Parts: sequence; structure tokens; C-alpha cells
Amino acid sequence: MTTPLPPGAPGSEPVHPAAPDLWARPQSEHPQPPPVPPVSPSASAKAPGWEREVLENLVMAGIREQRAARQWRLFGRLAWVAVLLLAIWLLFGRDATTTAASGPHTAVVDIKGEIASGADASAEFVVAAMRSAFEDSGSRAVVLLINSPGGSPVQAGIIYDEIVRLKAKHSKPVYAVVEETCASAAYYIAAAADDIFVDKASIVGSIGVLMDGFGFTGVMEKVGVERRLLTAGANKGFLDPFSPMSESQREHALSMLDQIHQQFITAVKTGRGERLKVTPDTFSGLFWTGQQAVEMGLADKLGTLDYVAREVVKAEEVIDYTRRDNVAERLAKRFGAAVGGGAMQTLRSSLPVLR
Repeated sequence: MTTPLPPGAPGSEPVHPAAPDLWARPQSEHPQPPPVPPVSPSASAKAPGWEREVLENLVMAGIREQRAARQWRLFGRLAWVAVLLLAIWLLFGRDATTTAASGPHTAVVDIKGEIASGADASAEFVVAAMRSAFEDSGSRAVVLLINSPGGSPVQAGIIYDEIVRLKAKHSKPVYAVVEETCASAAYYIAAAADDIFVDKASIVGSIGVLMDGFGFTGVMEKVGVERRLLTAGANKGFLDPFSPMSESQREHALSMLDQIHQQFITAVKTGRGERLKVTPDTFSGLFWTGQQAVEMGLADKLGTLDYVAREVVKAEEVIDYTRRDNVAERLAKRFGAAVGGGAMQTLRSSLPVLR
């Protein structure tokens, strides 16, 4: 039983629920203070030791960069070594047909482009190819596949003489097959063949010699330019384009050309023999079609390489013995031509040409 407290005693007041505060807001509705953003290292004091970490990163980056640079240098050196080895291999691995013995076949040697020292149709390359073709026991005949406007009488004479020698030594026939052109020095070479086959539209002939150049003496006098040429010998500079040519010098040059022309004529007459129908124009430097050349005795028949191999030689298999420059040699020659092209052009312009 609970004893009631006397009035006025502490705790005797009745307990009433507190009156609601109409002006108070619910606790959830009171505005919250904004969140404090995290302080970045740049805005506050950095942790102790950050300098060491930065230095380590810089050092490692430098090491990585040096390592990459060394790798690239090593790669570059290896690449240069590879290029050098390739050049050496190309230099000594000349494009030449093997001379190993083979079955019955028709041997072919190309004579294309200018006949000159250092060219693909030089005496050096053509003679080496012919020797390989003659020495192969499987070759039944040698075909000179010609497409050339001419060139050096010296180079043509060397090839001509070698054809005659090799024919006598190996007792094998030599045939010349003309494609588009067989003129001047090219015909000089073809005349040594046993038979010459042409296309009806081929260009054949041009049995002559020329020496060309320019003279600028009149122009120099008009513009007031003085040529100062010093020579030891009265005729040393008679081919100089800036100096006048005397009548005696002109006669000397013509006598040289006439002598070379006679050598050319003798080679053609010896090679063609009675088949040649000589006319006043035969040795004048004119040229004719293949059909006309057959009628004049400058050529024998119309025919192609395949026709000669199949119907004349009776050995349809054709093997090319042509010697050519490899890539390294061509690059070296182009570099040499770029360095000394001017001097060589001046020298060549003074030499006789069968063209």
C-alpha cells in the first residue's frame, strides 16, 4: 500500500505531461552544419618524409629513361651491323647463273641498254656470261638477246673478238635475236653471230661513228666572256667546247672517226660474208626495219628467242646466263655517279660513239 504524501511536500505535485512547444522544430528539421572537406596535402602540412619519396621517384624515372636510351642505342647498332652484313653479302654474292653442268638447253645472254664500261651491257659482264654459257656442257648454243641503241666501239670490239674466239674453241653456234633495236655498237656485236634473227619491225643498222659536242665561242664573244684555258701541247684542248677548233684539228678528228668506221665495216663484212648486199647506204649510218634488214642481208630471218630455241637449236629449255650488278654495286655506282658525274660526262662527250 502506497502512503500518499501530504500536500506541499516535495514530489506531492501532480505530474502533468509537458506542453508541446509550438515554436520548436523537430530535431530532424534543424539545419546540419556543412561537412568539412578533406584537406589536400597541398593545403596542409605534408606528411614527414615526402621529400625522400619524391626524390626516389625522380631517380627511378631517370634510371628508366637511361635504360630505354641504352636499349635503343643497342638496337640501332645491331641494325647497322645487319645492314653492313647484308651489303657485304650482296657485294660478293653477285647475281650470276650457276655454271654447274645441266641438261640440254639454249643459253641466253642479254645485251640491253647502252654498251659501255660499267653498264649491264659492258664487255666485262657480257664476256663473263658468254664464257659461262660456252663452258656449260649442257648448252647446245648461245643466243645473244639484243635490245640496244649502241655505245662504245671499244666495248663492242672486245665482245665481238671474244665471240669469235669462243665459237672456235667450243664449236658451239651463236645466234643473235633482236628485239626492238640493234643499232651501231649492238649490230657490231651481232655481226659476229652465225645467224641474226629479227622482228619485222625491229630497228637494225646505223653502221657509223659519231663524236658530238657543243661550241660556245660565238656566244662568249657576244657576252664578253673570256675563256682562260692553259694547256701543255698545242692541241691538248681542241675538244674544249669554249675554244675554237682549227681546220687541222677537225681533220684529225675526222680521220680518227674514219678509222673506227673502217674497223666497224670490216667486222660486219667478215661476219656477214656473202649474205650482205652492199649498197651505197649500207655503211652510211642509216637504219632499217627488220624486214628490210633481211632483204639487205643485214639479218637472216624473222624469229624470236622461243622460235630459235625450239626450231633452230632444238633445245626448248632456256637458261639465262646474263651477269648483272647486284643491289650493293648499283648503289655504289649511283653514289659514284653523283660524286663524279660531271667529270665523267665531260670525258664521255669527247669519246667516239657507235650510235
